[in-house]
Amino acid sequence: MHRGKGMKFVGDSRVIAPEMRTPKLPKDYSEYPGKTEAFWPNFLLKEWMVGAVFLVGFLCLTVAHPAPLERIADPTDTGYIPMPDWYFLFLYQLLKYSYASGPYTVIGAMVIPGLAFGGLILAPFIDNGPERRPSRRPLATGFMLLALAGITFLTWQSVATHDWEAAERQGKIVAKVDIDKTAEGYQIAKDNTCLTCHGENLTGGALAPALTGSGVTAEEVTKIAKQGKGKMPAGVFKGDDEQLKKLSEFIADIAKK
Repeated sequence: MHRGKGMKFVGDSRVIAPEMRTPKLPKDYSEYPGKTEAFWPNFLLKEWMVGAVFLVGFLCLTVAHPAPLERIADPTDTGYIPMPDWYFLFLYQLLKYSYASGPYTVIGAMVIPGLAFGGLILAPFIDNGPERRPSRRPLATGFMLLALAGITFLTWQSVATHDWEAAERQGKIVAKVDIDKTAEGYQIAKDNTCLTCHGENLTGGALAPALTGSGVTAEEVTKIAKQGKGKMPAGVFKGDDEQLKKLSEFIADIAKK
């Protein structure tokens, strides 16, 4: 049998000869005007320009409206009421309710937020259907709307019920006054729980105004100690007339500084 006898050779026109092949070039996006564009540099340049505009605007706002400063933190001021940032106000309000505070603080601080944020993390695994329209995903849409409604309500409730006057008063920067804490008048103020509301240095707090530099007279102090004023009820002072006189003179003296 001769080599190649009985065999036929055919050619396939679909095979492109090496010299006919063209190099792989980037697609010409000019064929699709307004529909697509190259990531570099067209799209990325637009992103940088938008980001720069927002950054400049944010910096201008910080210069025009600087963050309000409060007085130096005093760890001994038990009357200070902290106020968290706006994005934590809903948790701050949640801890005010009876079922989430006191002996149930763990429920309000860990259990309820843990269940809520855990549900958000597990949502893609629980609801993994192909539908993307909110109307066709009632469970996912309902829980998300419920979460947004809860956060909105708690945030609004926290702002509406917060004592903003007390917050401004407790954070007000006051001049530093040297107080003789060994004076008898200071000890009388301490024994009658005056420092609980007015602060250890009598510079005020969330529950009471500052006494230093207030300009109050001894007669006014005596009247307030007996009759009360504002949130201070009558009969708070438990000492005798001699102690009240020494306390009034002491407060009147620091009120001039």
